[in-house]
This record gives sequence, structure tokens and C-alpha cells, in this order.
Amino acid sequence: MTVAAVPFPDLPSLARNLRDELERKKFVLLYAYNGTGKTRLSTEFKNLGKHEDERDTLYFNAYTEDLFQWDNDLANDRERVLKINKDSRFFAGLAELEMDNRIRPLLNRYADFEFEIDTEAWEVSFARETRIKNEDGTFRTEREEDIKISRGEENIFIWCFFIAIVQLAMDPEIEAYSWVKYIYIDDPISSLDDNNAVTVAHHLAQFLLGAPETLRAVVSSHHVLFFNVLCNELRKSRKYFLARDARASAYVVHESESTPFLYHLASLQDLHEAQKSGALYTHHFNVMRRVMEQTACFFGYKSWDECIKPEDDDPNGTVYKRMIDLMSHGDYSLYEPREMLPENKEHLRRALRQFIAGHPFSPTLFPD
Repeated sequence: MTVAAVPFPDLPSLARNLRDELERKKFVLLYAYNGTGKTRLSTEFKNLGKHEDERDTLYFNAYTEDLFQWDNDLANDRERVLKINKDSRFFAGLAELEMDNRIRPLLNRYADFEFEIDTEAWEVSFARETRIKNEDGTFRTEREEDIKISRGEENIFIWCFFIAIVQLAMDPEIEAYSWVKYIYIDDPISSLDDNNAVTVAHHLAQFLLGAPETLRAVVSSHHVLFFNVLCNELRKSRKYFLARDARASAYVVHESESTPFLYHLASLQDLHEAQKSGALYTHHFNVMRRVMEQTACFFGYKSWDECIKPEDDDPNGTVYKRMIDLMSHGDYSLYEPREMLPENKEHLRRALRQFIAGHPFSPTLFPD
């Protein structure tokens, strides 16, 4: 069930509201499409806790990943290492706290490569052992040093690095991270397949459930499966769907009681209201396609366009798939909305009506 939407004029006001929520709730889960402003929201939340040298938020977002940069040894193409930004407070106590031993058991859940952190050079080197079959049928093991791991493996390593720090923040005896009051995690699973997304979400939930009462957390994501797992694991969390109201240049938050979080229903309601008012913009084709993709996944369709079921007397029955496909791949920004041409509005209206009528949605979601 999705209840009334609450508008916010900008991200700082929404960030302040999240802090107020965390006075009452231990966890807040936030779903939003890419490009809505999740990463900027996490930054605004963090900034509200900055007072000169004081901080209160340990955060994971795209900026966290930027604290690690590859040196690919372009001259010799041999000794590739991941450089660490030693100036970041994120790495407080790196040498003293034996981070290698804290990260390794976490990483072994997901990956088969090895690593070593050089706390003097501020870099990480990676290695992998490969099992090779000999001509006589026996096997030998060869170790390759200073390898460059894949993007997905790199993300997993950085994520495990972060979780190891979260564990330190949960330990009242660790002075280096005693300043942490809030944990803010934004989209930790880019470049991961669905299997790892489920695993990471489950492990994250277990960590958070074990956190002391004084430590509060926000998790935001655009990944449906990851978000749904968290909703199921953290049942007492506050759950929100964040959208951008391009017409009012504002942010809208829908609170949801649903588990798993049925974000596509909120999107479908927004589309219904937009077509009623006539305020249809080109990016609404993107929204329509995303809703159809999620619905197709639920019903087990092979493709999202199986959701298009035109009426027998519809002369444009074959046009909708082509229209949605074409328009949803255009460069239509939510931040520079362009109103649709009248004929495109009618195409979307009719396709939307047919989609709603052809699937067992509750009619209470679409009054009038």
C-alpha cells in the first residue's frame, strides 16, 4: 500500500527530513530511479553532519568508489595496483587496525582473488591462483601476481572494505570511528549480477540488524531485487519511493507499507495522473517502459512488449511497441522536460489505458 506523497522543494530539506525520521526509526530504505538525485541526496545528508572538523556520517556512494584509482603501469604493463586516497577520513587507522584481516573473510564470500594492502605506499595489489590441467591428466596451480581485477570484482572489494569499516564503527572500543552516528549507503551493487545483488543485500541486512541502537542507517538504491531483499529483511524499516516532479522542480516522496516494495505501482499512478491532467512529457515514455518491464518480469513474459495488448478496433495496435521503444531510448532528461506533441500524448494515453485494463491492477489505484 502506498500512502500520500510528500513534496520537498530541494534535496537539503529532504535530507533534514531523513535525519528527523532516524530519530524515530533505525533504518530508512529509499528507492529511486537513476538520475533522480540519490547520490546528491547522500552528499547533502552527509554535509548536514559536518561542523568544521566534526563528522557524523559514514557513507558509501559513487564518491567512495572514487577514493580508489587504478595505476595500470602503462610503461611496463605488469605491476597494476589500486591506489588509495590517503587523505580521506574514510581510511582512518588503516595500518593500525589490520584491515587486510578484517576484509578477507568478507571478500571470500563473493570472490576468489587475493589481495594485499601496502599501508606505506597506500595501494592494493591483487593476485589469483588458477588450476591448470597437465598433459598427463594431473593438475597444477599457477599464481598470477599484480593482476587487474574486473569492474565487478573491484566493486565487491571496495564494498567489503566499507563493510569492514562499518564493523569497526559498531565496536565501541574502536576510537578511530567513534564519530559515526549515521551510515548512509547509496547503490553499492553497480556491475553485480542478480545473484550477488541478493547475497550482498542479505549480508548487509544482517550487519545492520546487529548494529547498536545508537547507530542509524539509510540505504538507497535503483536496483529492484536488491531493494526488495532489504525490505523483506528489515521489516521494521521506513520505506520510501523517491521521484522528481519536473513541473514543480521539487522532489516527491511516497511512503510505502508494501513488502516487497511495489515501486512500479507508484509510477503507474503518476502516469495515470499525468495523462489525466495533460501534463505529459517525453520522459514519461521511459517511465511507461520501466513499468512494463517490471510487470513482464512478474508475469514471466519473455519481453516487456508482451504487456501491450491493443484492442481489436485500435488502428494503431502495431505502433505502440515501436513508439515506446523509440521514445524511451531518446535523450529525454527529467531535469529539462519537454512536453509531448499532441499525437504522442494520445498514443501514450491509449497504450496506458489498454495496459491498465489488460492487467489485474486494483481499480482503486486509478480513480475516474
